[in-house]
Amino acid sequence: MKINVRNAVMPLIIITILVFMLQAIFGSSFTGAFLLTKGSVFSEQWRLVTAMFLHGSPMHLFFNMYALLIFGPLLESRIGARRFFIVYLGSGLIANIISSFFYNSALGASGAVMGMLGALIILMPDLQLLFFFIVPMPLWVAGILWAALDSFGVFFPSGTGNIAHLAGMACGLGYGMMLKEKKKTFDRKFSSKSHMDKEDMEEYLRTGRI
Repeated sequence: MKINVRNAVMPLIIITILVFMLQAIFGSSFTGAFLLTKGSVFSEQWRLVTAMFLHGSPMHLFFNMYALLIFGPLLESRIGARRFFIVYLGSGLIANIISSFFYNSALGASGAVMGMLGALIILMPDLQLLFFFIVPMPLWVAGILWAALDSFGVFFPSGTGNIAHLAGMACGLGYGMMLKEKKKTFDRKFSSKSHMDKEDMEEYLRTGRI
């Protein structure tokens, strides 16, 4: 049975905020039951998913959800809700697997958010933004700076999961390149068909059907 998902961004934001509220109500016992711990990737694999919806502080939650709210709809409008779920959850999952070998514990949606941004860098590289809310630049330049800062953080740790960030971004970049190549193949395949217009092509790329 094929599930038709119409919207991905808002449900993810709502669920993540609700989970943070549960963290605030039940405290460390709730967080500890669902965060990712070193070695649990082999014995309690479900933590790879649940850890994505936990956050360590209100600011941690704010920045991740702000990025998801601002950039998520842009990517979702280009690739559709189903593919958005794939890149978001897939990037977060792989980022958590990798980070589990480097950190004693991990939580947060940062790996998933960076995966989203990585895909958007490939598909909309010239999108303008304010880096750190101040400096205007295209998204691809911001991506290089984010990667550089996280790479610096790997060698000079500050308590941030920089490796998870880099792993998530790498997943998003790879998925974005795969989608871009698929679009090129699709364009070549149907360019000679007069009944195929731009809307048909965009609909196919979003949903996989015409």
